[in-house]
Amino acid sequence: MTGPESEGLPVRRAVCPGSFDPITNGHLDIIARASKLYDVVHVAVMVNQSKKGLFTVEERMDLIRQVTTEYGNVSVESHHGLLVDFCKARDIPAIVKGLRAVSDFDYELQMAQMNNGLSGVETLFVPTNPTYSFLSSSLVKEVAAWGGDVSHLLPPAVHEALVRRLTGD
Repeated sequence: MTGPESEGLPVRRAVCPGSFDPITNGHLDIIARASKLYDVVHVAVMVNQSKKGLFTVEERMDLIRQVTTEYGNVSVESHHGLLVDFCKARDIPAIVKGLRAVSDFDYELQMAQMNNGLSGVETLFVPTNPTYSFLSSSLVKEVAAWGGDVSHLLPPAVHEALVRRLTGD
């Protein structure tokens, strides 16, 4: 084993949470950037029972694992409940979130302050690459459902899975 753990150093951990239904190039950009800053990046696929996803949680996790293998320090899990509980259970002191626009900041700031107040977990905001500033999973699904080309917005394996799901193949 190499790295901080084998040298007796603390391991710098962070989590990138989301529903990832499906994971987009925008999500992947934030995860990739976090993987350069932290020793271990946990991708938490958050489960919301009130939402019906296009992909099952297990399918989302499999797709994320496929498209993050090159980073080598990304762990993918699901979680139902408070994100701070996920963090506490894994000794994760930081949440990494991408911000697309000022409108994201209002909501994310409230969440960051609540999470910090509940558990002391810090939130780091990473500005989204301008290429992906408009991108959301919901928008990708909607455009794809109407036959629009979203291939440039998704990793190839995710695009293939999306097309298969929408066409019933």
